[in-house]
Amino acid sequence: MTDQEDPGSRSEPTAHRLTTRETAERLGVKPETVYAYVSRGQLSSNRAPGGRGSTFDAAEVEALARRTGRREPAPSAGDLAFRTGITLIESDRYYFRGVDATELARRHTYEEVAEWLWTGELRTGMRFAAPAEALAAARRTGGALPAHCGSTDRLRVAVVAAAAADPLRFDLSREAVLGGARSLIPTLVSALPMVGGAPAAPSGTLAPKGADGGIADAGLARQLWPKLTARPADEASLDVLDTALGLLIDHDLAASTLAARVAASARAHPYAVVSAGLGVLEGPLHGAASGLAHRMLAEALERGGAAPVVADHLRTGRRVPGLGHRLYTAEDPRATTLFALLAKVPHAAPALAAARDVVTTTTRHAPLHANVDLALAVLSVSSGMAPEAGETVFAISRTAGWIAHALEEHGERPLRMRPTGQYNGPRPPQPLPVTMGTLLQ
Repeated sequence: MTDQEDPGSRSEPTAHRLTTRETAERLGVKPETVYAYVSRGQLSSNRAPGGRGSTFDAAEVEALARRTGRREPAPSAGDLAFRTGITLIESDRYYFRGVDATELARRHTYEEVAEWLWTGELRTGMRFAAPAEALAAARRTGGALPAHCGSTDRLRVAVVAAAAADPLRFDLSREAVLGGARSLIPTLVSALPMVGGAPAAPSGTLAPKGADGGIADAGLARQLWPKLTARPADEASLDVLDTALGLLIDHDLAASTLAARVAASARAHPYAVVSAGLGVLEGPLHGAASGLAHRMLAEALERGGAAPVVADHLRTGRRVPGLGHRLYTAEDPRATTLFALLAKVPHAAPALAAARDVVTTTTRHAPLHANVDLALAVLSVSSGMAPEAGETVFAISRTAGWIAHALEEHGERPLRMRPTGQYNGPRPPQPLPVTMGTLLQ
């Protein structure tokens, strides 16, 4: 039966209705099956306005989906696709719950943006605090690591230590997950060692960030700064760092976020969800990409220009880091926002000019634009940070995004992400393998 053929439908219109196609996608079935549900009395339908097709009550469809075990619609073009109300990337912009993410990050602190992502409520002045027991456990465990361990190693260990210190971590109620997230993020920051014996940030607050883009009470950014560099923080630089944290919170279903959602689908506790995300983030094509951009930018400054550095990359077949993004045809809006703020930081001028030189030089050969990794590299190079500083900022920031996706995934059917492998090994039956000990005899 088609949409045009539904003689059993009622004619009165009702709000919050789904079309036949939307209902079929929601249930993961064909349109014909939707009408089979109607004929069996499992769904009721109304005639659509104009008499063409039928509509279905969204709540009734949701209830049926829960009873039957909801299934995802078949992905198109071989890609995974999930419903999400967190981030939309569209027309070279991106949005957090429908709000322009760059404007949100410019006007509000990281903690406020995180709360918006988690709850859909903007809580001005929100601050996160690390519980003493979790922080002590994270610091003790981090202190036992070899000296050569990087910040991402320390973050992974800190997550495990904080989880071990939280006997209630298996409580997956929304409030429990949110409470854990608000304590885990500052624990991760506080567990990192100071760089070069840098003194703690001075007490006091900065003027609130408002419509004029002024610096905020830095909150988490102020705590993180001395873990990234021994140089004292100035207000303009803290503004860049705080905005970077807000911008990087989420970016749809990036690789680490997909890993986090898989863990959440298995109903892993929030610490395990974050651990899953951190495991993927460390790859050179994801969170570690900013370190490559840092080294390239530092080399360009040392050699007096981008041309020889870009030439070396092209000659050896390496891609130029910090350029291009598969989701944007123009410059990454996160990079655009950070470049504008970095232009207000006097000591960032040489690194910013070098970054622009990299872009100009490369675009002679390929139409590539700057991405957020290049902007993070300008911040890290100009502030005397280590190459991995951008990855640290990325990891701290994205923790909030992974929690947001975990909360969303908890509303879905558990263990729904179970792909089927296409076996291409030897066909059974095969003989038992001969052990190496037998061969040696």
